[in-house]
Amino acid sequence: MKRIIRTALIMSIGLMSTQCNTAQQSSTAQQSGTTQQTKSAAVATAGDQQMKQFVEDLLSKMTLEEKIGQLNLVAVGFDVTGPVVSENVDENIRKGNVGGVFNTYTPNAARKLQEFAVNNTRLKIPLLFGYDVIHGHRTIFPIPLGLSASWDMNAVERSARIAGDEASADGLNWVFSPMVDIARDARWGRIAEGAGEDPYLGSQVARAMVRGYQGNDLTLANTVMACVKHFALYGAAEAGRDYNTVDMSLNRMFNEYMPPYKAAIDAGAGSVMTAFNEINGVPATGNKWLMTELLRDQWGFDGFVVTDYTAINEMVAHGVGDEAKAGELALKAGVDMDMVGEVFLKNLKQSVEKGNVSEEEINTSVRRILEAKYKLGLFEDPYRYTNEERAKNTIMKPEYREAARDIARKSMVLLKNEKQTLPLKKTGSIALIGPLAKNQRDMIGNWSGAGDWKQAVSVEQGIRNVAGNSTKINYAKGANITDDEQMIKRLNAHGGELEIDTRTSEQMIAEAVKVARGSDVIVAVVGESQGMSGEAASRADITLPGKQRELLMALKKTGKPLVVVLMNGRPLALNWEDENADAMLETWFAGTEAGNAIADVLFGNYNPSGKLTATFPQVVGQVPIYYAHKNTGRPFGGELLDKYKSRYMDVTNEPLYPFGYGLSYTTFNYSKPQLSKNSITPDESLEVTVNVQNTGNYDGEEVVQLYVQDVVGSITRPVKELKGFQKISLKKGESRTVTFTITPEDLKFYNNDMEYVLEPGEFKVYVGTNSRDVQEASFTVQ
Repeated sequence: MKRIIRTALIMSIGLMSTQCNTAQQSSTAQQSGTTQQTKSAAVATAGDQQMKQFVEDLLSKMTLEEKIGQLNLVAVGFDVTGPVVSENVDENIRKGNVGGVFNTYTPNAARKLQEFAVNNTRLKIPLLFGYDVIHGHRTIFPIPLGLSASWDMNAVERSARIAGDEASADGLNWVFSPMVDIARDARWGRIAEGAGEDPYLGSQVARAMVRGYQGNDLTLANTVMACVKHFALYGAAEAGRDYNTVDMSLNRMFNEYMPPYKAAIDAGAGSVMTAFNEINGVPATGNKWLMTELLRDQWGFDGFVVTDYTAINEMVAHGVGDEAKAGELALKAGVDMDMVGEVFLKNLKQSVEKGNVSEEEINTSVRRILEAKYKLGLFEDPYRYTNEERAKNTIMKPEYREAARDIARKSMVLLKNEKQTLPLKKTGSIALIGPLAKNQRDMIGNWSGAGDWKQAVSVEQGIRNVAGNSTKINYAKGANITDDEQMIKRLNAHGGELEIDTRTSEQMIAEAVKVARGSDVIVAVVGESQGMSGEAASRADITLPGKQRELLMALKKTGKPLVVVLMNGRPLALNWEDENADAMLETWFAGTEAGNAIADVLFGNYNPSGKLTATFPQVVGQVPIYYAHKNTGRPFGGELLDKYKSRYMDVTNEPLYPFGYGLSYTTFNYSKPQLSKNSITPDESLEVTVNVQNTGNYDGEEVVQLYVQDVVGSITRPVKELKGFQKISLKKGESRTVTFTITPEDLKFYNNDMEYVLEPGEFKVYVGTNSRDVQEASFTVQ
């Protein structure tokens, strides 16, 4: 009874913070497996003291209005990502009412605004320049879900380093990335923007992205400040519907969703963005437990917090009160900068006069903004990011495009390859069919920011570049991406660039069938338009849109080998495609060099090595579906007539493709994992070794994956959890022993009392090529 009462009480925000404080003070630093100390616990360096003195001197000279102005972030320039455009920007900058701008880039545009701010304000405080640099700035890389599928942290970090170099050369000093939200519902459009479903892998990606953007020194002109988003739990939106509410238990929150945020903070991220959703009944943007007690007091974050687009205004619709009340809640919660909504600008002075907010609370937020500008070197040189010559020599230089091509290849996942249909021969004829075969706009995907889709390489051009004149290409569009007129209008209203063929679907399919019959092999390039995933792009039906499946059915009847090349920003339900295609290659939206990278894989210039980081369902009704689920009291064992078990009546529980899945043109054989010890104490580690051999006909790369299961716990534990992976390269016939070390930290979790504990008992270790196809061993903790 005592435990039940505690669990009920812990759901209240007040008592929740007390419970978390106790657990976090002793153990949260170990949550993401990092040993890096938080900056707040470190001894301040001379440079820190100098910064603090500078900021205090400047703060002492500022009026209340100027202080509030520093908390105002306005949208200016080329791109609008929400429903409001900031007004009277010049006038507000002149008055000192603007702390930063976003959506403005290029050295010339940024310099003009910076000059205006420095030359026309009393205290000459420079502006921050932010932008949505999500998977590349000008040189576009695969969407983040695709980047994570590389399981190559060096490649992930390099993509962010290049993006940071280009962005900083293009007038920017702040990027709204990485998005580290764990997402397990493929209907949610923004699953495209993160690293998938797993907290361990997501934490590795978060660290790599922050390192790539920020480097080791933010004062260098080729680094940018990262902004971790969306804090917190945004990827768990109910029904997979963007901006929707979130509700979950505390131990699930900390065990499954919080680790990537913590990893990014430990990596030194300079800023954090709030989420649109609520947490335990309080919108994240006004949630003091989240923004102050957890983020700052327990995790030691010392950067600044910015809202998402108009998130303070939107708290009114949540039901917290009017805009003035929402602004007070946000500031007191720990929010420092208001993106676009101008709630702080319009209301904070009156809130101070009424005694609802103190000037010292405002000072706290202003210090954080000024410190960020100091760390970026803007007080030393406000124009350090506005060098046109540097931009000319940096942006989209050949080595960056080559890196984009290589990283794109690493992200692609071979889903099926019957009878060695792939790689294709560079002779003969190809029926290149599908609405995405000649497409350039969709190659760079959603959230492609400043990327120029006209510079992207289409699949058709990539095939010509890689295969040369010895391969004949016979093209037919075959189908539109969608025939839904309302969908087309929505997509094209937001940069979709969809060109709709006015012929009937029957005419288009008939042409495609004729082309296929006159060719040796069919390469069908199908999937979503880029605008069908990303923000505000949730889909209830996650099968191929429009008439694309009907097109594939007709092509299948020709009897020609059918290679399906997929482009999409989420896991799709592809049961028919899996059963009928001879080969399937998942390419996501692969970026500027998409066509070349896809052709490299199709023709065997590169052996695919990507692995899925989000589970693919058989049908949408299985969603949310993820590998690290828990058993029920009635787990289904596969017996057809076994009715009273946790199962569907019309489909199996199994996914179409499990987490970690991905094939290669070669094959790999795994030995049974061997443990260095069968039993350890809570202070000991053990080693797991496995021999992996390339048993096929090609050199190849393999991602060796390690999972652990805590068999018996004080709270139920997942059937398996990723705790390690290594990407290795093996030549044909080569074998290698791979060793993992399992530490006590790998076995800890938050229990019902929110204590971070390692409990004694039996554990299982699983090693294999994906989360399903594994071999196991067991050990105990004394």
